[in-house]
Amino acid sequence: MSAPSPSPKRRGRLLRSLAAAVVLLAVAGYVVVQYITGGTGDPGCRVVAARPGGKTYEFTPEQAVNAATIAAVGTNRGMPERAVTIALATALQESGLRNLAHGDRDSLGLFQQRPSQGWGTEAQVQDPSYAANRFYEHLAKVRGYADLPLTVAAQRVQRSGYPDAYAKHEPDATVLAAALTGRSAATLTCTGRPDATSVQAGPDAVRAALVRDFGRDAVQAAGTASSAADQNDEGPTAVSGGRTVALPVVRDTSSAGRSVPERGWQLAHWAVANSSALHIQRVTYAGRTWVAGNSDSEWRAAGTTRADMEKSVRITTEQ
Repeated sequence: MSAPSPSPKRRGRLLRSLAAAVVLLAVAGYVVVQYITGGTGDPGCRVVAARPGGKTYEFTPEQAVNAATIAAVGTNRGMPERAVTIALATALQESGLRNLAHGDRDSLGLFQQRPSQGWGTEAQVQDPSYAANRFYEHLAKVRGYADLPLTVAAQRVQRSGYPDAYAKHEPDATVLAAALTGRSAATLTCTGRPDATSVQAGPDAVRAALVRDFGRDAVQAAGTASSAADQNDEGPTAVSGGRTVALPVVRDTSSAGRSVPERGWQLAHWAVANSSALHIQRVTYAGRTWVAGNSDSEWRAAGTTRADMEKSVRITTEQ
């Protein structure tokens, strides 16, 4: 004798329970993926190796801003590209390049630095510029760090319970560092969709962010404004016209000794990395232009003359 079939009411409850379980599993899977990748849907930013067929790394606008800050702080301190690569790989491992307000015990921020271990106050270690400076300060004390395996150099600073974990991030950190120090030209792009939660926009916000990441002296050393009216004690030396900030570019005088094109491409890539947060619409340098919202967000040929190609980085905002 066959078992009686469930009543319609019971079948309905079973179907609803099954549907709820499927939804919960889908949500859980989404949360796990977002936690691991640090992303929210479309990555939004991409960096490629300069050589044809080289590595590509995709990341979010939030991660792009933090990576650009880490690179800017490093070069401003005169640290070589290898140091920037080590710092980026460390932040990728520790926080996924996100400025976390939580961590193991009292670990916080991009590098999961612990206030109880003398890294700074809770507020300080959650300031990306401060956190990056502290990391480089400790890295510089590691003898021969540039010649050490990356994971060894990072571990000498971090003293992690997982000393070999940094190695897997070296390929991504390498292409990021090449772009964000300016050695690799026109290799970092973002879609540039404005961040609706950001209240910082316009030329003044761009100036403030430049000072935050590069420091007042470093940016002022890039050139002088065209007139006294263009001087601004609240920001870096730059010529502003309407919605455009023009940053003069000269050779890096720090111990890193980067060339004019490298300095220029660092500033240009920094601007693209900050495009969503600062509502930047266009960046032009060395005869190339990036425009927010383009279908491929690639750098394209610009209409600048050869004489003007490397004189300045021009950053145009939406307001």
